[in-house]
Amino acid sequence: MTSNDPLKWLLLIHQIPPNPNALRVKIWRRLQQVGAVAIKQSVYAMPISDQSREDLSWILKEIIAGGGDGSILEARFLEGLSDKQVISLFQGARKSDYEKIIQDANQLLAGWSPGDNNPRDSAVKGSAQVTKLRRRLDEVRNIDFYQATELGTAEILLNNLAAQVAGEASALSAVKEGFDTLKGKTWVTRKNLFVDRIACGWLIRRFVDKSAVFKFVGSVPYAPEPGEIRFDMFDGDYTHEGDRCTFEVMIGRMGLEDRALLPVSEVVHDIDLKDAKFGRSETDGFYALLAGLVASQADDDRRMREGLGLFENLYAFYKGRKGA
Repeated sequence: MTSNDPLKWLLLIHQIPPNPNALRVKIWRRLQQVGAVAIKQSVYAMPISDQSREDLSWILKEIIAGGGDGSILEARFLEGLSDKQVISLFQGARKSDYEKIIQDANQLLAGWSPGDNNPRDSAVKGSAQVTKLRRRLDEVRNIDFYQATELGTAEILLNNLAAQVAGEASALSAVKEGFDTLKGKTWVTRKNLFVDRIACGWLIRRFVDKSAVFKFVGSVPYAPEPGEIRFDMFDGDYTHEGDRCTFEVMIGRMGLEDRALLPVSEVVHDIDLKDAKFGRSETDGFYALLAGLVASQADDDRRMREGLGLFENLYAFYKGRKGA
């Protein structure tokens, strides 16, 4: 096959009963979500890939389960539509998606102002809004098979918006901790580790001191010995502040600016505070992994050791994604 030969496409051809209309709307939305484009009434195209096959197969099952019918096939366009025209359909669909994000980001940027009465709440709210826009951008990027040009504009705009919000949050943070003063310390926290304390332990080992030592104590007030730093406990050096969990506080006070830490902190926040503030799709699955770790591992040293690996994997997941 030469570069001038027509491309192969996956086509879903379906027939859905006119009633109830809910099934037709549901299938239309599902096709939008996976990035399929309509090339004719009831005929949808996608580039050939394993993911596209799986997506269309699941949608076809939903159609059949709802009383409809359909087929998935590989095809080439020989007359009528050209491959270039089909590709332009994909780019046009994503152009519309990106433009909606750009519009919302511009509105947020134009109306952004630090909160006068409670600047910390303003920064947190702004961060949550940026996160929602980034999540939408991720969803569109994942189905942007032919790199619509509007992607670059959306990314630049969101980066500018995030920088403005982060600038305020940074100004509110305490003086950045010098990492040299934090090395060689013993980090003390409460027994029966769960999400916030394990996350903090991972952050310490990952960014502060690879050889950090941890000490687990009871819940009663604890008087630290020389060289000890308390976290996520009563009167701790690092602990909850307002509606921020200890992990979020630690990131801010240490001045860590790695972008992949933001989504990790949002997962930790929602699990620890149980407020579904950020609502990341990965949160429930990660909670299940942590709950399984706790159920299977009563020893805190082992729980911390195994938990570090879970957080390293979550961090790597976000690190590998553009615009996490």
